[in-house]
Amino acid sequence: MRTSRTPGPDPGLFGPGSVTWRLHADPVLGVAGLRALMLQALHPRAAEAISQNSAFREDVWGRLSRTTEFIGVTTYGTTAQALSAGAHVRAVHAAMATVDPISGHGYRVDEPELLAWVHCALVDSVIDVLRRSGVALDDEQADRYVDEQVRSAALVGLEPTDVPHDGAALAEAVREFRPQLRATRVAREEVGYVVAPPIPTRLAPVARPAWSAVAGLAFAALPSWARRMYSMPDLPGAAALHGAATTVALHALRASLRGVQTIVPPLRAGPHLRTARERLAARPDG
Repeated sequence: MRTSRTPGPDPGLFGPGSVTWRLHADPVLGVAGLRALMLQALHPRAAEAISQNSAFREDVWGRLSRTTEFIGVTTYGTTAQALSAGAHVRAVHAAMATVDPISGHGYRVDEPELLAWVHCALVDSVIDVLRRSGVALDDEQADRYVDEQVRSAALVGLEPTDVPHDGAALAEAVREFRPQLRATRVAREEVGYVVAPPIPTRLAPVARPAWSAVAGLAFAALPSWARRMYSMPDLPGAAALHGAATTVALHALRASLRGVQTIVPPLRAGPHLRTARERLAARPDG
């Protein structure tokens, strides 16, 4: 006699056993996201796409919060929520067009090559920043993370063949992109706004030094070749750090953030992760 089983709770695209769940819950993920934005801007078309299609300078916090929300939903939301978020991003990109300021030629923001660079810059930043911050991440786990992120790439319209599936392929993809990269005026302006964004006057005495330290550390964590391209020695905060000093600062920042999480339990997990844990802990009826 057959018995029907009630499907269990939906783990989403990745699930609690994934490397993605673990890495995206780490408190230094925000530094990785900022590094990714700065790395992505080195592609002239990516920088122009932001400049020509968004009010980034007037809404730095809005863009950062939307990026954080997308990562949270696609990592810890249900499959339907992740697919919906991806469909929204694809629709937004499809409505955008950008003009190359040098050639005058127009191009689509959702070109696979451009989307692939944005994807690679984010995945590379997560692995690099979290490793340098002291997160345990061996090569096998890093390969798993790169492979898992192919699902995220599919959400924004990329094919599995458009993006790398392991760490070696990721490193090779970044190397292949490098001849196309340069620090344009627009890219430098965007980085300047990330490191020193507008902050309300009443909050500036406390918020500005704290933010400059975090965002400056994200700049310091860029690959040396990317920092040379930017050549921005006057950035405030931790942006002037190099090499081992950056690694030490990342370790210290992560230890500090984890200490705060210990003292304030609600900060140990973001809202999306808490919701996912509650969803998966729920027992199906029947």
